Amino acid sequence: MSPQDVIASGQCIGCGLCASREPAAAMEFDQDGHLKPRGPEAWLTAPSARFAASCPFSPAAVNEDVIAASLWPDAPHVDPWIGRHRSAWVGHGPDDLRMNGSSGGLVTWIAGELLRQGLVGGVAHVAPTHRATGRLFSYTISRRMADLRAGAKSRYYPIDLAEVLREIRASPGRYAVVGVPCFIKAVQLARRSEPVLAERIAFTVGLFCGHLKSARMSESFSAQMDLPPARMAAIDYRRKDASRPANWYTAEIVADDGSVRSRDWWHLDEGDWGAGFFMNPACNWCDDVAAECADVALGDAWLEPWTSDGRGTNVVVVRSPVIEALVAQGLAEGRLTLQHVEADLVRQTQAAGFRHRREGLAYRLALLQRRLFKPPIVPRKRVAPSVDLSLRRKLIYRARWAITRWSHVLHRRAPGLYHPWARRTLRLYQALAWSRGWLGAVLDRLLRPAA
Repeated sequence: MSPQDVIASGQCIGCGLCASREPAAAMEFDQDGHLKPRGPEAWLTAPSARFAASCPFSPAAVNEDVIAASLWPDAPHVDPWIGRHRSAWVGHGPDDLRMNGSSGGLVTWIAGELLRQGLVGGVAHVAPTHRATGRLFSYTISRRMADLRAGAKSRYYPIDLAEVLREIRASPGRYAVVGVPCFIKAVQLARRSEPVLAERIAFTVGLFCGHLKSARMSESFSAQMDLPPARMAAIDYRRKDASRPANWYTAEIVADDGSVRSRDWWHLDEGDWGAGFFMNPACNWCDDVAAECADVALGDAWLEPWTSDGRGTNVVVVRSPVIEALVAQGLAEGRLTLQHVEADLVRQTQAAGFRHRREGLAYRLALLQRRLFKPPIVPRKRVAPSVDLSLRRKLIYRARWAITRWSHVLHRRAPGLYHPWARRTLRLYQALAWSRGWLGAVLDRLLRPAA
């Protein structure tokens, strides 16, 4: 298996691990705004057992269950949805971190505590970058709390680990890495084969993930706010407003002249996250929502009463004894506001993501088995193929698949047609996906195949 095989299969997530190992390789945007490895032809196309064992989407790599069992064999809880863990919590950090983060501020608090207590000397995380680099965001290594704070908030934009992994290999010390599930899996796979990374990457902080977006979504947001994408200097995907529910997203863009414009997500053509506009195709083959390979994983508490709190609330899954001790210390000192919860509540806070990554993945795997499409590399997942769901749910998953594909194609080939198509498509998708209660039951009955 080679990097080109994974790219051709639509399963390259752009993590950059493979490129970090090849001095002549780099991560570059493809035609659809996703990052892909580029380098010498011989390297891109040559089969490599080392690559096959370390690519997070490779069927030859060990899965999340195996990784977690090797890292935390004594974890008292093993849950099929959120993985091995010691405890789970809902709550938030100090007010200053809470209001400057996208959720409850706990990602920054935990990473900051690792720095403050000398458990690591640097934290690899995503932060805004200068527009001259050709990217809005990239990974950086922060060694001070002030720099860490500057990287707070969600970044719905392609990034990669290639340069920070090179820096970690070159610079002795202990590091923490913050990332989405597939990136954390890539880090753990790399640690299994590279002693220097096993020694230096001491902690991983995972982010619950719905899916990754291409750079085209940010460009589309800018265009819809009457700003040419080339003039976009910065973007905040989730401007916080304590007076509104946490899930009422507002995107805010800063132009190159310093002017600011904003728009609520529900007034944007791609404003329904779950519809799948500009989704990375590899995300269709992921079965990890809760960053099961991370020492601690955090997400939004998308469940009442927390959703209505515009200040933001985290759900937290702790796997490492060291992180558990940090949390216990923060609670004892009154620096954290947390309540203990069970795994089932964590799953409920991410119900939509789990449906797509488990039920939806099972359906996509079944379609693959029936050879309705045939990638060069067949995914090997922890979910068994199945078509045992209503026709309405099947149509939802097919609609998301089509939206992902055609949003990329139309934006690239017919930009003038893209936005009218996106608006109409979103209305049709929401009519199908949002029909719940009695209407959903009627649709399920009408769309159910005859026995």
